[in-house]
Amino acid sequence: FLDEAHLLFKDAPKAFMDQIDQVIRLIRSKGVGVFFCTQLTQDVPGNVLAQLGNRVHHVIRAFTPNDVKALKETIKTFPKSEFYDMEQQFTQLGTGQAFITVLNEKGIPTETVVTHLAPPASFMGPLDSKEYQAHLEQSDMYQKYKEPVDPRSAFEILGERMQKVKEEQEKAVEEKQASKAAPRASTRKEKSTFEEVMSSPVTKQVGKELVRGVFGMLFGTTSRRRSKGLF
Repeated sequence: FLDEAHLLFKDAPKAFMDQIDQVIRLIRSKGVGVFFCTQLTQDVPGNVLAQLGNRVHHVIRAFTPNDVKALKETIKTFPKSEFYDMEQQFTQLGTGQAFITVLNEKGIPTETVVTHLAPPASFMGPLDSKEYQAHLEQSDMYQKYKEPVDPRSAFEILGERMQKVKEEQEKAVEEKQASKAAPRASTRKEKSTFEEVMSSPVTKQVGKELVRGVFGMLFGTTSRRRSKGLF
């Protein structure tokens, strides 16, 4: 909404007007409406006015020849109406009434009609806490959002997934290390048992006797001792 639009176009150079025309075309091409607020439609240049499909105009008082001329120029900017005598009706509009034409679903301007405008209802003054709370509780938004909600965010969901993947990786590494350490522990345990057996006195004594018997069988020591003992 551009209020006091006549100040924007008054004594504006042609280069500036061309830029205004281009900017309005770009804005409207994005589906955004542009409204120029002024007293008379003549305050807006024709090339800009041609791009504005919605028109809302209040009463025009035609008391002087200049007013009559301005009235006729304003009527030319509205679609023709077979129902209203627009030159007469424009001067007879009451409070809260306006001539309105808008674009329909196909982008075609509708016929100009007299419309009663409903002003916004408001309260000019401060509200106390009770009145404020009462108005607040009547709102549909309040019924929807009065209970605090803490939904799981995407950050939390992704964080949980990453934590789960990290735990699985750590578990896999621990299992792999445990599987490698198990044979080593078993080997160390077997070696220590063998060493304990070999270092025991009984084993040493048995080993000595076995060695002595083997040498005796090989060199005949036992037979000579026996023959010496017999004779």
